[in-house]
Amino acid sequence: MSTTNSIKQAAEAARNKTSEAMDATKRIADTAKADPIAAKNDFLHTPFMRGALPFINGGAAGMVATTVIQPIDMIKVRLQLAGEGARTGPKPTPISVTREILAQGKVMDLYTGLSAGLLRQAVYTTARLGFFDTFMNSLTVRAKEKGNQIGFRERAAAGLSAGGLAAMIGNPADLALIRMQSDGLKPAAQRKNYKSVIDALSSIAKSEGVGALWAGAAPTVVRAMALNFGQLAFFSEAKQRLKDTSMSARAQTLTASAVAGFFASFFSLPFDFVKTRLQKQQKAPDGSLPYKGMMDCFKKVARDEGLLRFYRGFSTYYVRIAPHAMVTLIVADYLGFITK
Repeated sequence: MSTTNSIKQAAEAARNKTSEAMDATKRIADTAKADPIAAKNDFLHTPFMRGALPFINGGAAGMVATTVIQPIDMIKVRLQLAGEGARTGPKPTPISVTREILAQGKVMDLYTGLSAGLLRQAVYTTARLGFFDTFMNSLTVRAKEKGNQIGFRERAAAGLSAGGLAAMIGNPADLALIRMQSDGLKPAAQRKNYKSVIDALSSIAKSEGVGALWAGAAPTVVRAMALNFGQLAFFSEAKQRLKDTSMSARAQTLTASAVAGFFASFFSLPFDFVKTRLQKQQKAPDGSLPYKGMMDCFKKVARDEGLLRFYRGFSTYYVRIAPHAMVTLIVADYLGFITK
């Protein structure tokens, strides 16, 4: 008798659980119909989306920022390539370079290479901000488990690691951007006149080999590590220090972005300079290259053009990096807020 009662109780309990599950499913369906935003939020909180959002938000933020500052980046590249191999000679300024570009074509020439810039952000910034957030979350959890708080050392390590990994992945798009922006400096008969970033990538791969797409990878990685160390580590540190001040959240983000932009510019400009020179160079008829590698480029520029040449265009670079950092970090912060 007791066995029969136990079976009945078990069957009743199973029916109750099934009924509860069906009711819960119905409630979710009804909620989705009545409140699509709630259903959307449920999707955003799935494990897959929680892991993917830092990458998605980072890429979107970087692409917005690149669209804003592309003309400044174009001028910065032209400044770095001017007077190559000579210590003396004309000293271009951002204004003279802008005038020269406009005199040769149209205002939209300042947006040459935008497609490559957007592809680079879709790959590079997606990866660097995504990896940085992922590393920071992991380090924060580990610190809390030990009863500690995350410090500047952890932020620096996360920034350096994220920057290096992302730069290696995004080097082909970065190379295409430099080639597209420097193409106008060549005599008309020697220009490639790339139609798009895809055209540039396929043309380089066909004429120079697939391996050429990673030309300048070493300084690109080091530059990215230096830039991310200055940008992400100092942004995170500055925000933490400004947290308890009377400044509004928006003012804190703007101030932290400006601080991060300065340190990112200071640490990364010499490597950015060398990266530009290496990615622009092409083989001479005899098969030789102006520079054998990163250290050879540093050595020849220091010897032939002077040490200060590495910081030529610092103001332009800062005006390019700081707004880009500010727009990227502000948009990423906003996207993070609305998808949290």
